[in-house]
Amino acid sequence: MNDVLDLHRVIAEPSNVRGADDVLTPDALDLVAELHERFDGRRLALLDRRLDRQERFDAGDLPDFRADTAHIRDAEWTVGAVPRDLQDRRVEITGPTNAKMVINALNSGARVFMADFEDATSPMWDELVQGQVNLRNYWHGRLDFTDPASGKHYAVGDDPAVLLVRPRGLHLPEDHVTIDGQPVAGAFFDFAIYVWHIARRALTAGSGPYFYIPKLESMEEAALWSDIFALTENRLRLERGTIKATVLIETLPAAFEMDEILYALKENIVGLNCGRWDYIFSYIKRLGRTPDRLTPDRSAMTMDKAFLAAYSLRLIATCHRRGAHAMGGMAAFIPVKGDEAANQAALDKVRADKQREVRNGHDGTWVAHPALVPVALEAFAAMDGPNQLDVIPDAVPGQADMLQMHDGPRTEDGAREDIRVAVQYLAAWIGGRGAVPLYNLMEDAATAEISRAQLWQWLHFGATLDDGRTFDRALFDRLFEEEVGALAEVDDIDEAAELFRDMVVDPDFVEFLTLPAYERLG
Repeated sequence: MNDVLDLHRVIAEPSNVRGADDVLTPDALDLVAELHERFDGRRLALLDRRLDRQERFDAGDLPDFRADTAHIRDAEWTVGAVPRDLQDRRVEITGPTNAKMVINALNSGARVFMADFEDATSPMWDELVQGQVNLRNYWHGRLDFTDPASGKHYAVGDDPAVLLVRPRGLHLPEDHVTIDGQPVAGAFFDFAIYVWHIARRALTAGSGPYFYIPKLESMEEAALWSDIFALTENRLRLERGTIKATVLIETLPAAFEMDEILYALKENIVGLNCGRWDYIFSYIKRLGRTPDRLTPDRSAMTMDKAFLAAYSLRLIATCHRRGAHAMGGMAAFIPVKGDEAANQAALDKVRADKQREVRNGHDGTWVAHPALVPVALEAFAAMDGPNQLDVIPDAVPGQADMLQMHDGPRTEDGAREDIRVAVQYLAAWIGGRGAVPLYNLMEDAATAEISRAQLWQWLHFGATLDDGRTFDRALFDRLFEEEVGALAEVDDIDEAAELFRDMVVDPDFVEFLTLPAYERLG
């Protein structure tokens, strides 16, 4: 695009991406504008409501099941029909929207690929536009990629995974698209551009406009998306309920409103997913601002214990009662090259995690790397059919179970890991990469948020480490300088380190690290 596109209501900055004109079209941007004008005030009010709820948590309230929606939880109802190509979701792979990643994921053998504009993408303008071009090219049958370094050619195979797309959360702006000088929501932009261009082609191909919705905290936020879907279906002349969505339960408040979220979206929703990494972050963010809920090392918070195990079981019971799929959490391990013993140990951990999910009743799971697809498929082959909608756990966890903190040590090694992982990730994010392999794990914004939140909590409440020392400012500063000093050759490390340190030592907890980081993107 060489010129700013001005539709009187919406202005989109130019992009140098080849094919940008094919996605930043007047009609598609007009849908973005309509969503903004109809729903942005409501979106902002819902974000303010999150802060109001946080004030109540800070005053001592605990998350609990809502009294005013008990009638929804008590009634018998189910969600709408699940499309044929979403009946079997045994293994889903996730990743960013660059062409090579999209092609490899579609060809990975997973049943579903979630193309991610959210935690696995750094929202640089050209990257976002390129992602939209890539996904449009896929539905037009012309997505391919040739690696300029190796000359290797990549093309989509004959039996690709079902494509779902995750737009950004409601909190993130898109500064490059404005209406009357105000930036639109990143969520509105990502959703509208994609659905406008692909809905009809996807339906003609026997699939549909399918989405993953992140970061919701309430039934009212789900109802906002329901109204967005309804308006869009009307604009595209689609039957009500054609757009299908899976909601990530990755915030603590949302875990206490799972029935209500399903109900608010019942025409469109097909499942819920255990977004485990963001869920840990949300637990710390919402309840960890008191000294009685100090977390152990990140590695000690596993899905088989305490609040993580409880919310997973409750998600299964809730979904299956309502005819919705219950998706398991992410396996973030990636192959360990050059060390077969370490690689086998990592695969064994993934296998055990996926076998636990199958036993509990999950219908499918997530992996971050194609090499893990066979391991996960093998575990989920234990199911009798394509899903386990008839399985409901014998005991459904209650409030106390869902708030139970994990036991485990708080160590210097854990603090050092938090620092080096989060700072390196943030440097990569500022540089334009949203999914980063570090120390044999695929890190994204969610895992960096855990590290940041945990260090903030330990520092501000003077956590006692397992060796008896207090995690005070002097100790944090020393560990920080040592770990960052060892990363001197990493691009953008100084800027990332400054931003990260500021958020950790700030007396106030910053809601999302991506908000101040977004201001530093080129």
